[in-house]
Amino acid sequence: MRRRTRLTQAAMAAALLIGGWAAAGTLPASAQETPVSAAADASAPASPGLLDAMRRDLGLTRAEAEDRLAAERRATALAPQARKTAGSAYGGAWFDARSGTLTVAVTPDADATTVRALRESGATVRTVEHTERLLNTAKSRLDRLDAPAGVASWSVDPAANTVVVNVVEDRRADNDVRAFVRKARAAGPVTVRTVADAPSTFAAGTVGGDPYYTGNVRCSIGFSVHGGFVTAGHCGGAGQQVRGWDGSYIGNFQGSSFPDNDYAWVNVGSGWWTVPVVLGWGTVSDQLVRGSAEAPVGASICRSGSTTHWHCGRVLAKNETVNYAQGSVHQMTKTSVCAEGGDSGGSFISGDQAQGVTSGGWGNCSSGGETWFQPVNEILNRYGLTLHTA
Repeated sequence: MRRRTRLTQAAMAAALLIGGWAAAGTLPASAQETPVSAAADASAPASPGLLDAMRRDLGLTRAEAEDRLAAERRATALAPQARKTAGSAYGGAWFDARSGTLTVAVTPDADATTVRALRESGATVRTVEHTERLLNTAKSRLDRLDAPAGVASWSVDPAANTVVVNVVEDRRADNDVRAFVRKARAAGPVTVRTVADAPSTFAAGTVGGDPYYTGNVRCSIGFSVHGGFVTAGHCGGAGQQVRGWDGSYIGNFQGSSFPDNDYAWVNVGSGWWTVPVVLGWGTVSDQLVRGSAEAPVGASICRSGSTTHWHCGRVLAKNETVNYAQGSVHQMTKTSVCAEGGDSGGSFISGDQAQGVTSGGWGNCSSGGETWFQPVNEILNRYGLTLHTA
């Protein structure tokens, strides 16, 4: 249960010094109240709660989790330059948790100077057959196909150097699925894998004590921006009213897109404010949001949502097309993190870097599953928003 307390003069002074916080995965506090839990110390690699969640969900010790986060920060910083260095020979990149380094794929035509520069930067270099550009072109051809319900999603897998089509296991013999796979193979290098179930969104009916409501739908706040917060598009349409955890009016959906995309943003007013924190739910420390640098494939990532709270996993794929019952959604990031109804719109974070808002997935947090998120930088760019950071 969320604990809240009256704002004291000292707390107000501290808030003014910080410069105004923006919410991420949390309810905005009312103008007369502020959360009592403290956010992570700026010098720490992550809050104790985030480290505990990584220990629980990834099987890491505290020291291993801290080392992982440090290595992922280095890989995240290196990735854009590695792409530029590889040039036309670039075949993709991903974080290798075992070595703690960014692996950069290049085609055989990469010259010795390029390979040497990549290795000197700290990257591991792997030679592959196909460029990322070729694989992305093949994937875009699949995006133009009509996908049957038995096809869950598809994306480029840089480590496998192929486009992966995920088919629901008990529907792989369906004629429509087979026809889609035949067309997909004709589009370029394609590998077919099976998944346990079809994806669905994670909105839920009204339940007491949850972050925000639109009509009879409950969803979770993603990340605060100046003037409001971002969340999932399937949670509400433009103009819909949003109510907070206490039933009071927060604002309205100012923009929303679903399907094709799954993002939206809500303005905040009526005595509500925003803070740059991902909520710890009273059982873990809250996590400050300091930016939105995109974590590579293979990096650890955690999610905060109103139903299942903190859970962690790994980034499995990027730019994946997810085939929901309502229609396909593009440019999604797939993770091994679980989620359940009501977690929709909630925050995905890597260390202290915002990654995206929860869209949907399959499975649950008892038996496991996979979850997709819409990248936060895409949402910010689409609506001209600025992430509120510490």
